[in-house]
Amino acid sequence: MENYNVDILIPAYRPGPEFQELLRRLAKQVYPIRRVLIVNTEEKFWNTGWEQEYPGCEVVHIRKEEFDHGGTRHWMAQQSLADILVFMTQDALPADDWLISRLMEPFTQAGVKASYARQLPREDCEFLECYTRQFNYPEKSRVKTKADLSELGIKTFFCSDVCAAYDRVIYNELGGFPRPAIFNEDMIFTGRLIEAGYGVAYAADAKVIHSHNYSGRQQFHRNFDLGVSQARHSELFLRYSSEGEGIRLVKQTAAYACKMGRPWLLFPLVWKSACKYAGYFLGKRYDKLPGWMVRKCTMNRDFWK
Repeated sequence: MENYNVDILIPAYRPGPEFQELLRRLAKQVYPIRRVLIVNTEEKFWNTGWEQEYPGCEVVHIRKEEFDHGGTRHWMAQQSLADILVFMTQDALPADDWLISRLMEPFTQAGVKASYARQLPREDCEFLECYTRQFNYPEKSRVKTKADLSELGIKTFFCSDVCAAYDRVIYNELGGFPRPAIFNEDMIFTGRLIEAGYGVAYAADAKVIHSHNYSGRQQFHRNFDLGVSQARHSELFLRYSSEGEGIRLVKQTAAYACKMGRPWLLFPLVWKSACKYAGYFLGKRYDKLPGWMVRKCTMNRDFWK
């Protein structure tokens, strides 16, 4: 396999012991990492000892109001001269020492300019969320191209900066992540990548441990911002609806809960699904809402300042 220069780029906010474990696991990776660049929000929450313990680790501090999902990551990309940019979040833990190796493998295939990892549930992951991980991150790898739009629809664009790698040259040629971006910067960029004729690889053998047990309220706020991001980039999302994929997930999750003898889980499933849809519905129509209501619905209030 060709050896690429790789930089890991991680935005962080109030990083704790789990972040130190992430750095430890990155240091043990079989594939060589050139450096780990971290943009940390609010310097007072940073442990300066990490920079001494992990020599390849570089940190830049910003204020909370300066952070932007797309803009901050794009700035990080501009600081790198590596062949491949690997973006991660502070709560994604490599499942083994081969994460970066497996993430690099798809780039040897013609036309593949991005790849993203499989997300495995944490030990504390709730039953229904575990199934969502399986739905979105199956065991089988695949490369998605423009030819898959008729079959996969909007899922063709799916990618996650929880752990995703991009060819730096193509990233810059296509303009990088949207700026500003309230959310969903990864999917917006890979949508452009697909439409430009390139491939996006789902690397199922590249594994990170990452999941959240969101409440119905949290799902509402998260999906409101998702709806906003799609409304602001209608050039991509107007043609490919998310609703159908969401309905398919709910149906399959309900069937799985019943099959596993847990029909009582249908109640939280219906509640959280309703919260998701309500947030998404309002987010898609954010420009018709009064400002006070937008600020109540959003997960990222600083975006609207």
